[in-house]
This record gives sequence, C-alpha cells and structure tokens, in this order.
Amino acid sequence: MENYYLTAESVTPGHPDKVADAISDAILDDVLKQDKHGRVACEVLVGKGYAVVGGEITTTGYVDIQNISREAIKKIGYTNPEYGFDFRTVAIFNTVNEQSPDIAQGVKETGAEEQGAGDQGAMIGYASKETKELMPLSISLAHKLVRQLVKVREEKILPYLRPDGKSQVIIEYQDNKAKRLDSVIIAAQHDPDIEIEKIQQDIITEVIKPICSAFIDGDTKYYINNTGRFVIGGPASDCGMTGRKNVVDAYGPQIPIGGGAFSGKDPTKVDRSAAYMARYIAKNIVASDLAEHCKVELSYAIGSSFPVSINIQTDKPELDEKLAKIVPQVFDLTPAGIIKELNLLEPIYSKTTCFGHFGREDQDFKWEKRDKTEKLVQALKSA
Repeated sequence: MENYYLTAESVTPGHPDKVADAISDAILDDVLKQDKHGRVACEVLVGKGYAVVGGEITTTGYVDIQNISREAIKKIGYTNPEYGFDFRTVAIFNTVNEQSPDIAQGVKETGAEEQGAGDQGAMIGYASKETKELMPLSISLAHKLVRQLVKVREEKILPYLRPDGKSQVIIEYQDNKAKRLDSVIIAAQHDPDIEIEKIQQDIITEVIKPICSAFIDGDTKYYINNTGRFVIGGPASDCGMTGRKNVVDAYGPQIPIGGGAFSGKDPTKVDRSAAYMARYIAKNIVASDLAEHCKVELSYAIGSSFPVSINIQTDKPELDEKLAKIVPQVFDLTPAGIIKELNLLEPIYSKTTCFGHFGREDQDFKWEKRDKTEKLVQALKSA
C-alpha cells in the first residue's frame, strides 16, 4: 500500500474565532447557572476594538452581557492595550433577542419526555484506537500543540508570546499506521522586539518536541511563523465569529462534521447535544473492542423526540446493522434523555470552547466516559 498523509489544525483561545466562541459559551454558562431551562443560541462577532453579541436568549435570569464578555476576553489574555484588543476598552454591542416562539413550541419544557429536538440535522460522532483518548492522531497532536503553546505563554517560559496562535500537523501513514511526523506548522503571536530565529528555536524546543517527539525524525519539516513576523494578531488583525472552527472542534478534516456549530447553544439544540451523544456511543463501541474505529450518525427532525435515522459504520461492516439496532437499547437518544444522561444542564460549556470538544479526558465530560461497554457487549450477544 502506498504511503499517504493526513492533516489537522487547531487554534489557541486567542484566535479571533475562538474569542467569539469563548464569549458565546461564557454567556451560555451564566444562563444555566441561573436558569436550567434557559434557551440560548448566542453568536458573537469580534474585530479590532469591538464585540457584537447577537442571537436569541430566553431566560428568567439576568444576563450581564457586558461583564461576561469582558471577563471571557480577560481570561484569554487580552489584557494589554498594545495587542489592539483589550478587555477594558473593547466596545460590547448587545443585539440579543428572545427565542422564536415557532421554535419554542417544538422544543417544549426541558426534562419532559415528549421534548422535541431544537433543530433538524445529522450529527456525527467518531472514535478510533489510534490514540489513548480514542481520537484521530492528527487532531490530537494539533490540540496538544496549541495547549502547549498556551502553557509556555501563561507560565512565562516564553514570556514574549501573545494570545493568538495556530498549529497544524501532517502525519505520514504506511499500511494504515502512523509512521512519522512529516511537517509541523506553528503560528505564534509575539512581542515586536524578538528575533525570528529565537522564536523558531524556542518553539521547537519548548512546544513541538515535548508533544511530538515520538513521531519526529531527521526529515521532519518545521514551519514556524513562516512569514517571519506575527506581532499583530487576534481580533485586531482579523474578524472572528462563533462557529467558524467546526472541524477544529470535532475530529479534523478526515471525519464529516454533520450538523451546525457547538458554541453558544443550549443542549436542546441537537447540533450540540446529539453530537456529544454520538461521540459517547462511538467511544464506547471502540472502548469495548467491538471495532477499531467507529462513526455514528444521528439524524433528527425539529420537534421530534427520537432520531429519524441511526447509522453506524465501523471497520467490521457485518456488525454495523446490529449495532444500530442495539444502540437505542443502551443509550437514550431522545433530546431529554441525552440532556439527562450527559448532565448537559450544568454550566460546563466554557471548558469545551478550546482544544476540541472531544478526546478531553482532562475534563469530567460524561460523553468521554467508557461506562457503557459491558452493556453494549451484552446487548450484542442478545441481539
């Protein structure tokens, strides 16, 4: 078999699109702290010196859009006016409306058995034995690289770094196994008085090698701040919007992304909640050794309380149809059941904003648990 290459990228919390995602999820968390049944579909646009908060929110609580937005921006690290985007001076524009009554009547009350899906669409979950967290290797390494980039900035190991940054990895495969790291690309925002040679060497030593050493060889190529300078970054250099990093948030470009974006949406929106459930199913199928990799597709119609389609694809096609039949016996796939099973009314969403929504075993996300393996195996034996 010929060698082939797979690529994935990730971004730091200071990337403009992730700044927008962070504000959206911080607002969602604030609503859920006050009102478990609040409805949120919050989207944000950020640019040089401003943030526009839009979408629909219906809640019995009070949402302080101004302060929540500023605190989210501060937490990311935009605390210096020199960055061109500072939490103290950024203009926050609030254009939020209430949820459409036409949508609300289909969703009904959270927790009700007849609760319908908040939208239509097909949501995708995936798992693979390629990494210990059961994620594709390329996206796993890309996320770990930007986490390391954030770490060396926040711990002042590389004190000249600024909040914006991106990673990209290209993995060479042979016989369907990861062979080596062909290329790694890092864009790291920095202070203006640092020589590019120092940045490049520091990034290789402090960011790339601690994460990727097992896959680096003498032919691995490094592209670090490839234009030679990255001083102006974040919303000061580029517009950012909620939901523009769907592939980064999911599994990388090799796996379909299914429905809409995640950030800023309460769990009645199956774009988010059913995608989490699909991951939960796929991960438990792989963790139970029923397959090496698994893709789960759950399709919903707005207002309906059960999927209109369940499709499972593994490396063992003879099992796929049986798995699709037993999955509803092991997992509650109604919108209300998903919310209850995965504890989705808790204010956990700011933790999901960056470094991917899946494979996050550093967090206590229920959709990352492997606690249904025995039930799956037993159900398959009984099928």
